[in-house]
Amino acid sequence: MELAFIPSPSRGVLYLGPIPLRGYAFCIIIGVFVAVWLGNKRWIARGGRAGTVADIAVWAVPFGLVGGRLYHVITDYELYFSEGRDWVDAFKIWEGGLGIWGAIALGAVGAWIGCRRRGIPLPAYADAIAPGIAFAQAIGRWGNWFNQELYGKPTDLPWALEITSSSDGRVPGTYHPTFLYESLWCIGVAFLVIWADRRFRLGHGRAFALYVAAYCTGRAWIEYMRVDDAHHILGVRLNVWTALFVFLLAVTYLIVSSKKRPGREDVVEPAAAVSGDDADGGEKPENADKDDEVADDSEADAGAGSGKKT
Repeated sequence: MELAFIPSPSRGVLYLGPIPLRGYAFCIIIGVFVAVWLGNKRWIARGGRAGTVADIAVWAVPFGLVGGRLYHVITDYELYFSEGRDWVDAFKIWEGGLGIWGAIALGAVGAWIGCRRRGIPLPAYADAIAPGIAFAQAIGRWGNWFNQELYGKPTDLPWALEITSSSDGRVPGTYHPTFLYESLWCIGVAFLVIWADRRFRLGHGRAFALYVAAYCTGRAWIEYMRVDDAHHILGVRLNVWTALFVFLLAVTYLIVSSKKRPGREDVVEPAAAVSGDDADGGEKPENADKDDEVADDSEADAGAGSGKKT
C-alpha cells in the first residue's frame, strides 16, 4: 500500500462560463512568458535592445507550436488517421501532443526570419534565449500532469504519480512521474547554461548548443522510463534515437564552433550599438558651430595684435 503519492487533478479544464480554461494551455503560455522575460534580460546584458526578444518571439512561438504539433502528429499518425479515428483531432492542440524536437526545429526557422528582419545573428539570439527555453519546458511539462499523460512504469515510491483516468486504457494506479523528472531536469539544464555562459563567456550559438546537449542527455534516460505507446527502432523508442542524434549534432557544433569562432560576439544588435555610440558622443547645440567660429576668429585677432612686425 502506498504511503504517499502525487495526486493528479480530477480534470484538466475549468470553465469560466462558456469559456474553457485548460491547464495544458496555461502551462505552455506561462512557459513562453518566462522564456521571453529571461531572454530579454540576457539580451540586454549582451548589448541588445529591450523588446527585441519579444519581437522575434512573435515569429518563433507560432512556428514552434506548429512544428511541435507536426512532429507529434507525424510520429503518432495512427492516433489521428487510423480506422475509427477522426483526423480533425490532429488540430486539437489543447488536448496535448507537442514534440519538442519539432518545436525547436521549426521555432528556429521562425526565429531566423525574425532575426533576419532586424539584422541580428541567429546564434547570438539563440544563446540569449537558451536557458529561458529550458525553463519554459520545465513549466510546460506540468501540462502533462493536468492531462494525466506521459508517465512512467508502475511504482510505489513516495513520489509516485496517482493516475485515476487514462486515455490509453491503462489501469489506474501509481506510476513514475516522468513529467516531473523532466521538469526538474530542465531546471537543472537552465542553471547549467547560465553558469557556463558566465564562466566561459559562451558565444556564437554555443550556449544554445550546450542546452540542447544537456537536455538530450536527460531526455534519453527519462524516455526509457515511459510506458506510453511509441514507435521503436531496433527495440529502442524513437525519441531515444532522436535524442542521441541531436546530442551528437550539438556536441559537434560545440567543438567545431569553439575552434573556428572562439569567444563571444562583440556586437549582437548593430542598431543598438549605433544608438549607443550616438548617445555617448552626444549632440551639439544648434549654435555650437557658430560659437566655434567666433572663438576661432577671436583667437586669430588676438594673435595678430600681439605679434611682432619685421
